[in-house]
Amino acid sequence: MFDSIDISLVDWSRGQFALTAMFHWLFVPLTIGLSFIVAFMHSIYVKSGDEAWKKITKFWMKLFGINFAIGVSTGIILEFEFGTNWSNYSWFVGDIFGAPLAIEGILAFFMESTFVAIMFFGWNKVSKRFHLASSWLTAFGASLSALWILVANAWMQHPVGTLFNPDTARNEMINFWDVIFSEMAVNKFLHTVTSGFLLASVFVIGVSAWFLLHKREVLFAGRSTVVASVFGVIAGVATIFTGDASARIVAREQPIKFAAMEALYEGQSHAPLVAIGAMKSDTSQESYTRENFIFKIEIPNALSYMVFLTPNGFVPGIGDLVYGNREQGIMAYEEKIERGAVAIQTLKELKRARERDDEVTYQALREKFHDPEWLDTYYRYFGYGYYQNREIGELVPNVKMSFYAFHIMVILGIHFLILSGLALWLSLKNRWGRHKWLLWVAIMTIPLPWIASEAGWVVTEMGRQPWVVYELLPTLSAVTRLHPGAVQVTFWIFLATFTALFIAEIKIIVTQIKKGPGGQ
Repeated sequence: MFDSIDISLVDWSRGQFALTAMFHWLFVPLTIGLSFIVAFMHSIYVKSGDEAWKKITKFWMKLFGINFAIGVSTGIILEFEFGTNWSNYSWFVGDIFGAPLAIEGILAFFMESTFVAIMFFGWNKVSKRFHLASSWLTAFGASLSALWILVANAWMQHPVGTLFNPDTARNEMINFWDVIFSEMAVNKFLHTVTSGFLLASVFVIGVSAWFLLHKREVLFAGRSTVVASVFGVIAGVATIFTGDASARIVAREQPIKFAAMEALYEGQSHAPLVAIGAMKSDTSQESYTRENFIFKIEIPNALSYMVFLTPNGFVPGIGDLVYGNREQGIMAYEEKIERGAVAIQTLKELKRARERDDEVTYQALREKFHDPEWLDTYYRYFGYGYYQNREIGELVPNVKMSFYAFHIMVILGIHFLILSGLALWLSLKNRWGRHKWLLWVAIMTIPLPWIASEAGWVVTEMGRQPWVVYELLPTLSAVTRLHPGAVQVTFWIFLATFTALFIAEIKIIVTQIKKGPGGQ
């Protein structure tokens, strides 16, 4: 069914979108987190009237502004790519995916961009309270902007609140609130925002540590550290709780992704959690169904407990999901492919009946797409039908990439929480600046939250493969029919442009940090 598709086109289109998304995500979490830290510092200044807090607020506000400006440019390009590179996807689900994006642009982005101007240029021009309100509204606008993007992404991971229209071959939204308040969407938003707070906290702690190490702006650095470390501890704990909830949702709604995250090949009750491990380089066709570790350290029963809150729960492995497990009620991929093929064939027959004006056949077939039992039995597996006569292993995500990305994210997240806790405890005892080795650790930690954040998105997006919309639309069917050369050219143009922007931001931010709050 994919015979007419140029695989290189799909690979380059995926590569270009991944490039744009990952560059964009270098800026988004810092924007989300730093906006609230700035608003909180601004509140302290307005309440206390202490000019030192004004200087602190203006310094971090300037760094926020630099990051915000560059993040906007990459985000705009990302949204255009849905139409240029993924037009089949846009056609198939545009009625659902377009609504959150439109709201993000009309409501959240305009709110954010309006009040950010007042936040930056309102000093001594508007009242202190209105100026403070603009800082908070900018912060809430940044999170609202993220909310609508994450709602759209969550729908791709777990499509709800929609109905397939056989007349147009498109999915249409039937319940806006189901889409917004799905468990996947709510948790994804909370986890992403709290991790953004944690990233910004580590950034502020690290930069403040640099000032303390150089014995510059000690009061500024100390106060900044206290605020950031409080945010870091709260956000770190919240990120762990939302991450734990996310794992249970993924285990239920995307079990193959969950199995890949833990490289679990054979399902079991009392399943252990791999705390750390190294995997073999195995490229054989059956590598996704057998043990593939060089070594691993496990926590007994932890995986079953994570998913079911009891060690007795059965966690399906990759082999169970691919080949089925009747004892556990797990359907094999082969059967899903057969059912999906029935749904696709029914849609083709409906189209042919309409073309030849066979109203009786057309109406009979059309009724199937409104029958809940038929939809649950066949249309639910629509996307699998595209994998007739293809290797079944293509339906398994990249296990090694999912496993390593997930564990990197978790290990680094724990490190950030410990660092924030230490910074808060020692700052309150007025001993944070006395431990040079800890200051160096804080400085060296600055880039790590971005690695953890990107790793989280690798798990989310690579773990969903081969689907663009889980179980409904494969990536191979979502691309625009372009010449691969056109995508290659834009890929290298974007790579050069984004790299230049990234280098420029780092240079500007480093320059501002070296100037310090006194050099404004």
